[in-house]
Amino acid sequence: MNSTAAPETDSQIPSGFLLYYRAFAGLFMRDVRVLKRQFAPFVVRTIMNPLLFVFVFTYLMPKIGQGFSGAEAAGGFGTIVLPGLVAVGIIFQGIAAVALPLAIEFGSTREIDDRVMSPLPVAFVAIEKVVFSTIQSAMAAAVVFPLAYYIPTTPVHVHVSNWPLLLLIVILAGLVSGALGLVIGTSVQPSQIGLVFSIIVVPVTFFGCVYYPWAKLGKVLWLKYAVLVNPLVYMSEGLRLSLTPDVPLMPTWAVILALLAELFLLGWIGMRGFMRKVLN
Repeated sequence: MNSTAAPETDSQIPSGFLLYYRAFAGLFMRDVRVLKRQFAPFVVRTIMNPLLFVFVFTYLMPKIGQGFSGAEAAGGFGTIVLPGLVAVGIIFQGIAAVALPLAIEFGSTREIDDRVMSPLPVAFVAIEKVVFSTIQSAMAAAVVFPLAYYIPTTPVHVHVSNWPLLLLIVILAGLVSGALGLVIGTSVQPSQIGLVFSIIVVPVTFFGCVYYPWAKLGKVLWLKYAVLVNPLVYMSEGLRLSLTPDVPLMPTWAVILALLAELFLLGWIGMRGFMRKVLN
């Protein structure tokens, strides 16, 4: 008996949606395997910024009589600063997860060509990167909460008042962060990625309402409206809405609408840049 398997017929070859799904899943699992091999750098990149901030401001400074202490640590830090730290973790993890690999893949070796040869529309290769970065951003957000529980000298109690809103904001924030990473990765030369990160990190963080709610900027009216171009503002405010809605904050509808608008705009710019660099 001939044990050789019969070749696939045309009816057995996946096509259409099934073909795209398998190709998309293949790219996704490839990125998962790469992440497993680079898990230690991923953890360090994810945990370093919130770890240092929580340690210095809620452990070290109270020990020397400064910073958050007593009720202020449990209240001001937990209600205002902690959601901002979660937002910072989301945005920078999302940017790094897309921009840094693109810098390598668009480099001299042109590794991106291997990806675009998959049986997928070229745009879906970029979409897969943004989706994968969103998962990493959600992981970065989840890391911050244990730090806030175990490091401060005074316990910080965090209560999620709206779980559906929290999940929605984390997903939207992750997608926006990935789209921003796509813009950076396709508009900046690979050799300049490090310089761009150093230029972006400080202004985005300090003017992203991380350490203060947006409503407090009413005393500096021009700045209150100038910072609205910063997507981190809406991420910080949205997370505060789901954790501490009693604090004066942006309306929920405004936060969600702004994140959707940022996603559309950054996604459109990033996709155009991706298509241009791939085709060139």
